Parts: sequence; structure tokens; C-alpha cells
Amino acid sequence: MYRFLARRLTLSLLTLFILSVLVFFVGQILPGNVGRTILGPLADQEAVDALNHQLGLDRPLLEQYGAWIWHFLRGDMGQSYMYRAPVAPFVTEALGYSLKLAAVAFLLVVPLAIVGGVVAALNVNRPLDRLISLGGLSATVLPEFVSGIVLILIFGVWLRWLPISAAWPDGAGPLTQLYYLILPSIPLVLLLFGYIARMARAGMIEALDSDYTRTAILKGLPWRGVIWRHVLRNALLPTITVTATQAGYLIGGLVVVETMFRYPGIGSLIFNAAGAKDFPMLQACVLVKGIIYVVTTLLADLLYSVLNPRIRFGDDL
Repeated sequence: MYRFLARRLTLSLLTLFILSVLVFFVGQILPGNVGRTILGPLADQEAVDALNHQLGLDRPLLEQYGAWIWHFLRGDMGQSYMYRAPVAPFVTEALGYSLKLAAVAFLLVVPLAIVGGVVAALNVNRPLDRLISLGGLSATVLPEFVSGIVLILIFGVWLRWLPISAAWPDGAGPLTQLYYLILPSIPLVLLLFGYIARMARAGMIEALDSDYTRTAILKGLPWRGVIWRHVLRNALLPTITVTATQAGYLIGGLVVVETMFRYPGIGSLIFNAAGAKDFPMLQACVLVKGIIYVVTTLLADLLYSVLNPRIRFGDDL
């Protein structure tokens, strides 16, 4: 188990290092001039050059990267060019908002997708199976901005059942916040339902065709008992990894949804930082997203290895 954990942790750290390098150097090749963006198009070129020198943007790239990653590891995410303030409070606040939206979408999609996959597997090759599989696949390939626009028009403009903006008023309670988060969470549910449901369906079909299921049936065990005690326990193991991975995406991959619904999460912060060439803000947000994604994937691997010891033993063979 320790060897398995060490191997996964090493791969996670290597992934984060590669991500940090990509985030930093891709940010440097974005078009535009930071000093010009901050001071405006009418500013004198000498003032622009002086500001870029003050921000350290004229230093060698490797030196800039080393200073940035060293300060990040110490908890200093730098100063925002856009807000002229430390980056960390903005990232922390935005991450809290994204966690709320991700939690609502997660609590909606996971039960629905698992139930849909199980029902489809129990009715394999029947009309209900085809309906769930085709509907889930269609929802998965539908971009968030398309489903979001349709949902805004139907439920926000025509029916006026839900607010079209996810930004709730100050002092709103949990129920009011939940009311504002229902509409932006639906595109995420549609996006992830088909993926998780297909994994649950495949696991169920494999478990239903296994020897231990046939043995349980030949022993005369009730069908419901076979499903609950034998099939589901083994069938849903692959779904755990997929679900945890999607949890990381929900927390950090909400740029389109948050921007469309004017939600002050980390996705909106990334969008605004990219437009303003606010490198410290952009790099910090993307790297925090990567950390969340890597941590959730690592936790999923560990949980899967605990529930299925063949995974960690297989690495030692």
C-alpha cells in the first residue's frame, strides 16, 4: 500500500510541476503588453517600460518562473495587476463560490447518473436502455453555453421560474442561494450525466455476467438481494474514480457556466484575468484548479485501491 501511495503521489507532484511550467510560459505568450494594459493606450512608452520593469516583466523567463513558483509554495500568490492587491484573497473567495455551485451540481448528477446507469443495465438492449444511453450521450456532447442559453430562455425569460443570474443578493440564506444555483447547475448535470451513467451501466453489465452473480442465483437467493449485496457492490467500483475525477472538474472547470450566469467563482476570475493580462491572478487560479483536480484524482485512486486490492497488488507484480 505504501509503495502504491508513493508511486501515485510522485506522479501527482510531477503532473503539478508540468502544469506550473505550462501555465507560466503559456501566460507569457499571450498577446498584449501588461504595462500598456494597466496604464491605458494613451500612456507614454517610458511610463509603460518603467511599470514593466517595476513588475519584473523584463527579467529572464526562467528567473520570473523561479520567483513565482517559490513564492507560491510559500503561500504568496503575488499581487494582482488588475486589482492592485494580493491575489490569494480573491482566489480563496472565488473558490468558495465555485465549491457551492459544484456541490449542488454534484449532489444532483451523481444519484441521477448512477440510477440511470443501473436501470439501463437491468434493461439492456431494450427501449429504456437505448433511451437512457442515447439521451445521456446527446447531453454529454452538448456544449454548456448551448444548454445554458436554452435553459435561460425557457426557465428564466419565458417561464420566469428561476433567476438568470447566479449572483444572489447580500445576506441571502442557504435556501435562497440554492434557488439561485439551480439553473446554472443544470448544464453541468446534463454534461456529466451521460459519462457517469455509461460507466455505471458498463459496470453493472459486467457484474451481472460474472460467475459470482450466477452462483448467487443458482443458490436460490432473491433477485433483489443478489443485486444489492453482490452486483452493485462490485459494479459501482469503476464509477468511484470517474465520479471523483468529475468532482475536480466541477470545482475548477466552470469557466463557461460561471461567465454565462455572472457567477463570481474561480472560472469567472480566470476569464477576467485572461482578458486583462493579469498574469499573477491567471496563473494562481489555473494552478489552484490543477491542484484540486490532482488531489481529487489521487483520493479516488486511493479509495479505489482500498475497495479493490487487486489494483494496488497489480502494481507490485
